[in-house]
Amino acid sequence: MNAAGTIVAAFGRHYEIELADGRIATGYPKGKKSPYAVGDEVELSRDGQITSHAPRRSLLYRSDAYRQKLIAANATQLLLVVATDPSFSDMLLSRALVAAEQQGLRSIIVLNKCDLTAALPTARALLAPYVALGCRVVELSAKQDASPLLPLLAGESSVLVGQSGMGKSTLTNALVPGAAAATRELSTALDSGKHTTTHARRYRLPEAVCPGATLIDSPGLQEFGLKHLTPAEIEFGFPEFRPLLGQCRFRDCRHDAEPGCAIKQALADGMIHSRRLDHFHQFISENRHGSH
Repeated sequence: MNAAGTIVAAFGRHYEIELADGRIATGYPKGKKSPYAVGDEVELSRDGQITSHAPRRSLLYRSDAYRQKLIAANATQLLLVVATDPSFSDMLLSRALVAAEQQGLRSIIVLNKCDLTAALPTARALLAPYVALGCRVVELSAKQDASPLLPLLAGESSVLVGQSGMGKSTLTNALVPGAAAATRELSTALDSGKHTTTHARRYRLPEAVCPGATLIDSPGLQEFGLKHLTPAEIEFGFPEFRPLLGQCRFRDCRHDAEPGCAIKQALADGMIHSRRLDHFHQFISENRHGSH
C-alpha cells in the first residue's frame, strides 16, 4: 500500500518526504526526470518510488529556452530577500514578482542587513518603485531580530527567493531554531555571495511562535527566466499596467515606439517608472527570441 507525504527536501533525483505520521522517508521518481518540487504532496510506494503527486495549488518555477527549474510547490506567498550589501538586482525582483503573480502568490520584499546603515539609502531608492506599487517591504537585520516577519508568516507556506549572499539562510536560522542552514562569508571580490544552500528545504516554524507556518529556503540564484509565460501573462504581471490594458491605439501594442500607447503616456505622466517599463521590454524580448 502506498504512503502519502509531502516533499520537504530535494537533492537532484532524491527527495526527503515527510509522511503523515511525521516520519521522514527517502523517495525517488520513475525514469530519469525529476518532476517534483519541495512542497509537493506525493504518493510513495513501499520500495521508495514516488508514483504520483496531488494536483498543485501553485508551482513557482523559472525557465529559459532550454530547461525549467522548479522552486517550490503549493506555496502561498513569496518572500523576496534582498540586502543593503551586496547590491541586488531590481530586474530579478521584477522577474520573480511576475512569476509569483502568475501563480497567485502574495509577495513580500524583505530588505535584510538594515544594520548596515551606510548602504540603506541606496537600497531603499532601488526599492522605491516597488513600494509605489504597493509591494510590502519589511526592513530588518536577520542576525539581530527577524521577529517583524512572524505575523506575516502565520498560516502561510512561504518560499524564500533571492540572489546568493542576501541572507536567506541566516533568516531561516533566525526563524527556525535548529535549522542550522549553512552560511558563509561573502565573496566581496565578485560583489555577490557564494552559493551556500545547494538544495531547497522546507521547515516548520515553532507552533507556539508562528502557528501553521512553513518556510521553504531555496538555493541562491542569479537568473530568473520567464520563458514559460506568454507575453500576455508577463504584461499582466505588471500591476501598474493593468488599468491601462486595452487602451492603446493598436491591439497588439508592444508599448515601445507605437503611437497612441497608453503605457508610454502613463510613463510620460509619471504614473509608471521607467525602470519597470525597461524590465517589461527585456522580458518580452527574451520571451520572443528565446534568449536569457
